[in-house]
Amino acid sequence: MLSIGFQTAVEEIASLDTRYHAEAYGFLRDSLEATIKRRKKSKKETGPHVGAAELLDGFRLHALSEFGPMALMVLDYWGVRTTSDVGAMVFNLVQTGVFGKTDEDTPESFRDVYDFREAFVEPFLPDRGGLNALPVCGVESKP
Repeated sequence: MLSIGFQTAVEEIASLDTRYHAEAYGFLRDSLEATIKRRKKSKKETGPHVGAAELLDGFRLHALSEFGPMALMVLDYWGVRTTSDVGAMVFNLVQTGVFGKTDEDTPESFRDVYDFREAFVEPFLPDRGGLNALPVCGVESKP
């Protein structure tokens, strides 16, 4: 099989599957690279393969790091709204030969791993014990 470059693969994928913006694929690749670097830093004794759960966690951490409270909006703009969408992009890249997979890797392993709102919005919401716990106009609020 002839190996094609990442950008060429993304252009080919984007012409066939218009659900996801081409930039989302670059972000996915960057998330994978960041996950591998994080793994090396922690000196985890694992094989070279990054499974769905680890990749999705890396994707979440990378999005929070890169986009902060805007992460959900950016991902939504790119068409990436669920962990299943991340899996679909991974398997699009697998089909072009850019990403590899093992027999254990399936689209189902990306299904409903976490909720995007919980992952990308809730970390930026104020604590419940913050301003909401203060009395209003001198009257104590009841929990």
